[in-house]
Amino acid sequence: MSDAGRKDLHTKIGEGITPDSTKSTQQKMKETVTDTGDKFARGTQPDHDKSLGQEASDKVSRSHDREAHGSSGGSILDKTKGALGLDKH
Repeated sequence: MSDAGRKDLHTKIGEGITPDSTKSTQQKMKETVTDTGDKFARGTQPDHDKSLGQEASDKVSRSHDREAHGSSGGSILDKTKGALGLDKH
């Protein structure tokens, strides 16, 4: 089960194990769009408001993204607040 508007773990695993060579262009485009939406939702919703499974999945995804892309961490919401100077007390 997933939180509203989010990909469930079953879908993520299925997309990950299916070779891209067997996917249609339409399937690849859909996955790209839904992955982007899922990453946005992952960053804007606080972990304490997520189901246990979604929270664990998001933590693994964030860790993977930091290693793959060298990110410093932090949610999209936190980064936006920092960029706007709203994170200062």
